[in-house]
Amino acid sequence: MSKLLDSLVYKAIEVLTRSREKAIIRNKIDQIKSSYSKLKVKKTLSKEQKEEIQDFYKKTLGYKVPLEWHEYFNSRTGIYSKLYIPTSEYKLHIIGRLNTYPLHLAYNDKNMTDVTLPNTHQPHIYLKNMGGYYYASGNPISREEALELCKNLGDVIIKPSLTGRGKKVKKIHIENGITDYDGKTLSDVFDIYRADFLVQRVIKQHKDMAALNPSSINTIRIVTYRHDMDVDSVYTVVRIGRKGMNVDNESAGGISAIIRPDGTIGKYAYGAPGVDKVEYTDSGVLLEGYAVPSYDKAIELVKESHMHLPYFNLIGWDIAIEEDGTPIMIELNLNPDLSQSANGPAFGEFTEMILKDAMSRRNSWTPSTMAIMNMRNYRLK
Repeated sequence: MSKLLDSLVYKAIEVLTRSREKAIIRNKIDQIKSSYSKLKVKKTLSKEQKEEIQDFYKKTLGYKVPLEWHEYFNSRTGIYSKLYIPTSEYKLHIIGRLNTYPLHLAYNDKNMTDVTLPNTHQPHIYLKNMGGYYYASGNPISREEALELCKNLGDVIIKPSLTGRGKKVKKIHIENGITDYDGKTLSDVFDIYRADFLVQRVIKQHKDMAALNPSSINTIRIVTYRHDMDVDSVYTVVRIGRKGMNVDNESAGGISAIIRPDGTIGKYAYGAPGVDKVEYTDSGVLLEGYAVPSYDKAIELVKESHMHLPYFNLIGWDIAIEEDGTPIMIELNLNPDLSQSANGPAFGEFTEMILKDAMSRRNSWTPSTMAIMNMRNYRLK
């Protein structure tokens, strides 16, 4: 009876997984088709290109893939490559194998990165709210003590600890318990953020990074891949805010451009689908050949840090450069989006190695982990 019950449970999980996968694939394809429809120039793949793509993916993943992403990036950038990664396959069959998916929510918590990576340079956190409880310098404190601690901090950053994409990230000024957030009291601001947020020091970025857009902290997104005792930088892009914005996320209207191995920026920056690529920032800086300060130091920082996160083989890092040229980690991303408009094929020369590595591992993505994600997102709305 026990064996029969186990068999029925496994069968139900298999059916649920396949049903969920089909729904995700349909959703992702609908999204990329919508993005494709916004392009001014649309290209179709030739028969030979389609065959080349499918031959490559049958060899590396073992099956054919949707071609909508290759068609989209080929049209948007004017560059054809068989190596573009379809988002549907990346989310369903790649990232959950490279990374231990059930753990990424905890490790992605911005309130925990100073604990998991204590030797990685990060902005000072004045206050944490975790699960509704307040902490300062690692010690639990009351809400009244939290308000007292922060009432005269001046300029600070306040942001949620469990969400990304620049959502609800604000720079505020606090004086005598009153903020410049529509004149609200600090207590009112805490009520708006409810739970799972942090208050941290405002960093002063390098003048060459500030020149790209003075109103935002402009960061270097580095994606690293660990295999055995080696960590490689798979790709890097610079993320730049638009005029008046205080964040650089593409989802919030920012733009991204490739950073070449010599630390200089490529010719074009790309924003959200439907937004024209640009050669100049809103502040008038020409992107082509612009040197990113301390680029090699930033690469060194994330490679060393990656070795301390053994459950994750593919990590996205957001690195700012301080006034004195010191790289500082703003966030890490353990389920990173892929900037294939700005960078080109996400994994570049490492594509075949990464795909074969992924397919040799067990997929830690399950319907239950997606359910946890959905519950978390519901709670944070």
